[in-house]
Amino acid sequence: MVSLIQSQNQHSAAVFTINHSQFHSLFLNVQILDAEQIRAWDQYTIQHEPISSIGLMERAAQQCVDWLLKEAWRNKHHLIFCGKGNNGGDGLAIARLLLQNQLPVSIYILEFGKIGRPDFQGNLQRLHDLPNADIHFVQSSTTLPTISENDIVIDALYGSGLNKPLDNLSAELVNHINQSNATIVSIDVPSGLFMDKSSVGNIAVKATYTLTFQCHKLALLMQENAPIIGEVTVLDIGLKKEFLATIETSSYLLDEKIIRNIFKPRHRFGHKGTYGHALIAGGSYGKMGAVVLATKACMRSGAGLTTAFIPKCGYNILQISAPEAMTIIDEEERLLSTLPDDIEKFAAIGIGPGMGTAPETQHLLSFFVRRYKKPLVIDADGLNNLALNTSWLQLLPPGSILTPHPKEFDRLFGNHVNDFARMETAQQKAKLYNIILVLKSHHTLIAFP
Repeated sequence: MVSLIQSQNQHSAAVFTINHSQFHSLFLNVQILDAEQIRAWDQYTIQHEPISSIGLMERAAQQCVDWLLKEAWRNKHHLIFCGKGNNGGDGLAIARLLLQNQLPVSIYILEFGKIGRPDFQGNLQRLHDLPNADIHFVQSSTTLPTISENDIVIDALYGSGLNKPLDNLSAELVNHINQSNATIVSIDVPSGLFMDKSSVGNIAVKATYTLTFQCHKLALLMQENAPIIGEVTVLDIGLKKEFLATIETSSYLLDEKIIRNIFKPRHRFGHKGTYGHALIAGGSYGKMGAVVLATKACMRSGAGLTTAFIPKCGYNILQISAPEAMTIIDEEERLLSTLPDDIEKFAAIGIGPGMGTAPETQHLLSFFVRRYKKPLVIDADGLNNLALNTSWLQLLPPGSILTPHPKEFDRLFGNHVNDFARMETAQQKAKLYNIILVLKSHHTLIAFP
């Protein structure tokens, strides 16, 4: 199972628990659906509300227009670029609703000589019924319109059904839009962006804003797509929530509401002996800042007692910076080398920040891995030491938590060409080694075994 957690500023200590009975109800509304599942959700709503497909399209368009009307763009020229699929149908409906609100609008339809989808054709007819509809057809590079940087571009060329990279006239038009420096609003997903796989190297609209329907899409959560998606807003278009109970997915979006539901408040008679004793192992000459920060974070996150295992050179630094913490001092002056006695007494151990990758420190990590039977939390140089000794991965205590950023992840598991490949590897390795992988990013990926 994979969860993606959204970045939030957190200011309070928290302990989280969740059981299987809670899981289904809590995560039902935060499933990350693929393109096929979203199309099925549309159809479920059409059949069970009931509503016509063009009626559902109208509802989605109205949500987009409501959002657009809240912006200070009423006097700006809106250029709406449409393909001939359902995304283009959304664009035509948006154009009509904007015209009915007296906004200046021009419509540009990408033309390949084929009839559009039925709901596109239906909305095109409705648009033709307006006396002031300014409709153009883009048939070649010579018919690309002039776009001012003061214009508002609505991108409704290609949606979630895209299955191949853009080329020829489609690619020319998208490049033309990107070069305009105009404000670009993409409908559902930026044109050229795949929903469920990597789009690295492909031509895609570089949106200023993306108005996506009903739920987050995986592509809109990936770091590699940051230059494309802009600011993402999820618009509720009234798809029936009952559908979510009929499907299974392995990916979920962890949000503040879920965190608050699984938050475990502290007992008012609790004390430092109630909440466990944590050990933070790290630091080396010139890198004591990392273990100081980790020690402070450990205390802040709620550990009852915190001990820092550090080299001799860090003693004064740690005791002055975090006087609440206890210390165990290694016999070496500049690095960690010798396993402390009785490490099993610690309820949790975090290892790695600033510890370096000296041979002595690598051996120390191997002793931690072999001797400690509870889950370890391994970060930073702990991960780099593991990357130098990957056979130790199979020795990790079950449930251990590894917290790499993308470069550390690639050192551990090999180079990856995109974020989707890292996500797949994270799922595989979490299962293989019975560990939890926390791949850090703006949207952090958590892969469970």
